[in-house]
Amino acid sequence: MLLQGGLLADGRQVDVRITGETIAEVAPGLQAGAGEPTVALNGRLLLPAACEPHAHLDKALTADRVVNRTGDLMGAVEAWRAYWPQLTVDDIAARGEQAARRLLAAGCTVIRTHADVSALVGTRAVEGLARVRERLRGLVEIEIVALTAPGQDDREEADNQAALRDALDAGADVVGGCPHLSPHPLRHLHACAELAAERGRALDLHTDETLDPTHLELRDLAAWVHRTGFAHPVAASHCVSLGMQAPDVQDAVAEEVAAAGVAVITLPQTNLFLQAREHRVGPPRGLTALGPLLRAGVVVGAGADNLQDPFNTVGRADPFETAALLVMAGHLLPEQAYEAVSGAARRATGRPAVTIEPGSPAELLAVPAPTVRAAVADGPAGRIVINRGRVVAGGETEP
Repeated sequence: MLLQGGLLADGRQVDVRITGETIAEVAPGLQAGAGEPTVALNGRLLLPAACEPHAHLDKALTADRVVNRTGDLMGAVEAWRAYWPQLTVDDIAARGEQAARRLLAAGCTVIRTHADVSALVGTRAVEGLARVRERLRGLVEIEIVALTAPGQDDREEADNQAALRDALDAGADVVGGCPHLSPHPLRHLHACAELAAERGRALDLHTDETLDPTHLELRDLAAWVHRTGFAHPVAASHCVSLGMQAPDVQDAVAEEVAAAGVAVITLPQTNLFLQAREHRVGPPRGLTALGPLLRAGVVVGAGADNLQDPFNTVGRADPFETAALLVMAGHLLPEQAYEAVSGAARRATGRPAVTIEPGSPAELLAVPAPTVRAAVADGPAGRIVINRGRVVAGGETEP
């Protein structure tokens, strides 16, 4: 396939030839071969495709069903737990597919989604999202994190850890957990991490999703990875409390996280929505310490997190919305912000970054904008999404 008339971020006008699932040539004036399909980009900005590193497709699009009365994290957790008995595999699959298709149309060719797992909900969320993964196979890559709920006593913790094992057997790809919600954070962290090591799976923990500076399980996670030599990708999502630490602590923890090879996934939509409601004066923004982490060389990806559910009642499933919030609330440059939702997000999930050069995977997003800044600012429609060498959303291929 030949993509004609694309604009690169550095201002060059190029055509891009794709062979199989890989970029073969990038140059101006390429001519289509006999029978080679072509896609007219008409001057669209050609970017590496976006990656959603932290979704909750099992919860998506329930904001009108499940009301968060207090608006904060625990209000959302309690509302969602009360709704758990009503969840069905069919409903999870239907809403999950709708949300995944929105992300795909917006430019995401990879989605890592968490799926709630506990003794109460069982493996319903994993089963529903496994259906979505199969239905959309070849269009978008979906990876499922089994997000186990921490038990509030020893019996519940043991039951939920058993459900986590069942979820991996039912098709989940990655081990997840929430240490900061446990009465014994380190015990929960170690239980999840040791299971990931036992099963040879990646680990992605909801970490320090609180403004309470006494929570710093991110440091404990980095120490565990460093001490054990854990050989699989590790991501720490949220890491909100790091932003509440003194600058010297932020710098020290960032260096430890970088040395351990732990990626951090920041989630501006949900954390801006949930955090700091108790601060009536000068509320914190609820984001992690982006500057220290980036300066230390930590891979910092970014995701949209919750989509119109009790944890975030709005959101458009659009990587440009996430990037724009990183510019406004996180003070990143637009180019840094787009990297967070594309290349860095891919690396945070253990995948290689995409470059627009020969040999790179052909996972691309063409958007009608003159610059990356304009794309982040406008989030324009008319996008063309290419995954594994074929158009999977938008655009028309000519024979």
